Amino acid sequence: MGVPIVVNLDVMLAKRKMSSGQLAERIGITPANLSILKNNKAKAIRFSTLEQICKALDCQPADLLVYEEEEEHD
Repeated sequence: MGVPIVVNLDVMLAKRKMSSGQLAERIGITPANLSILKNNKAKAIRFSTLEQICKALDCQPADLLVYEEEEEHD
């Protein structure tokens, strides 16, 4: 059972023609931690990190975070 919040970081990186390495360097986090976020393996994100990503990619949190309702299983 995964977290129903999906991080569309790869989409925004492509739109801004920026590599994840460039973004990691710009916002001061490790490429490994950014990769966890990008691959939807993160369980949480600090608002300060989200703010830095939004600033670097000139976007809104809603451009990055999407809620996908989980299907009920019987």
